[in-house]
Amino acid sequence: MSFESLQEYVKALEDSNQLKHIKSEVSVDLELAEILRRLTYNNGPAVIFENVKGYNMPVLGNAFGTMKRLELALGTDNFEQIGERIVGLSKMELPTGILDKLKMLPKLSEIADNAPKVVSKGPISEVYEDASKASLNNLPALKCWSKDAGRFITFGLIVTKHPETGNRNLGVYRMQILDDKRAIMHWQIHKRGAQHYQMIKEQKRKIEVAVVIGADPITVFSAVAPVPEGFDKYLFAGIIKKKGLKLVHCNSVDLEVPANAEIVLEGYVDPNDIRMEGPFGDHTGYYTPQEPYPTFNLTGIMRKENPIYLTTVVGKPILEDAYIGKVIERSFLPLIRMFQPEVVDFGMPPAGWYQGLAIISIKKRYPGQAKKVMMGLWGLGQLSLTKMFITVDHDVNVHNIDDVIWAVTTRTDPKRDIMIIENTPTDTLDPASPFLNLGSKLGIDATTKSKEEGYEREVQELAIVDEETKNIVDQRWREYGID
Repeated sequence: MSFESLQEYVKALEDSNQLKHIKSEVSVDLELAEILRRLTYNNGPAVIFENVKGYNMPVLGNAFGTMKRLELALGTDNFEQIGERIVGLSKMELPTGILDKLKMLPKLSEIADNAPKVVSKGPISEVYEDASKASLNNLPALKCWSKDAGRFITFGLIVTKHPETGNRNLGVYRMQILDDKRAIMHWQIHKRGAQHYQMIKEQKRKIEVAVVIGADPITVFSAVAPVPEGFDKYLFAGIIKKKGLKLVHCNSVDLEVPANAEIVLEGYVDPNDIRMEGPFGDHTGYYTPQEPYPTFNLTGIMRKENPIYLTTVVGKPILEDAYIGKVIERSFLPLIRMFQPEVVDFGMPPAGWYQGLAIISIKKRYPGQAKKVMMGLWGLGQLSLTKMFITVDHDVNVHNIDDVIWAVTTRTDPKRDIMIIENTPTDTLDPASPFLNLGSKLGIDATTKSKEEGYEREVQELAIVDEETKNIVDQRWREYGID
């Protein structure tokens, strides 16, 4: 099943004993974030803080902090199905005759059913505060670390519209609250929201923005997911849900937002108002230093009568974002295979903060294929920011780091099999890159080598158990008296 709202999901968490209510008074100034970190590091439950000092709305945290909760949130334990649906729709061919057109009708109907639908009003329309009443300081946003520059909105879904195609994007970018009406928008240069901002900035206009705080889980996931360029995020969410999202128009900006959202901030980002944002304790485990970013200006707030404020905390892995990253890894494997068919599996260890390291297994057929795959993936969307790739053979489990280390140490010659590429895009948050947004890549070919690849020795044979011995021991195992 798919949930229509965050509050429906909260009810399901409660029914499955995955949610706790905290009635003690807690502060948004460091205390609440430390509680969430301890819960997440120890596989604790999702929590609702009912008594937040100085605020009159509950705060939901650790909502997606285990794989079990994400299976509930997305309605599946097979996340690859998400990518398979996208691949299936993307392979539609243009019809050439009447039979082809008839064959396409079911897929065209499916796309239409999954497309977003604008309605006149929804639960998000229950309360509207215009610019004279709306205040960012009424939100229970957290200060997460002692050296953070202030309170941050950490789980806002930022809605923007491509100025030429009209395709809508949802992205999760933190916002540092300055006062009642202004916050700094942390638009990293490689993100799609920043691209929309740059395009409109060149037209010497302000960019309209809506910030959704609290939506149904699939819409939240769609905001985080690195969908293919040009794909409307609301359509992507509808494809996962298998039905179109209901949207409503904002009041003060020309944007649509989920009708069942909890809170929506309306406003614009002013390219002429640049301020220093940060520091902020980020998911690398380090404080990101101050950097200049544009300012968001609030023009109104839509909300439910009794909304829930959704938040998250980040820091040294493994925290909540790592579990969401694992779902992205699994769900986008079919898309990776579409571009690189030899890929068998793909893993991004959560300790590498899902941008530092990826491991790829391939069914190798020809010399140099491992390097070809790595270079191809570095040219694919957000994977262009991945710092290190390790490529292994199909018999290596990419999710078993011991298996991967074994392959690297037995199948890699450093001079022959390691490549370093200089002056490439890097993640804005990478604390090791020599320049902001620019650094180097490391590729390790840990596949078995052939003579064509410079392996002049006799190929060594793997030492594996013969089938006869294996079967004998299997059959007699109970006789040995070993538990």
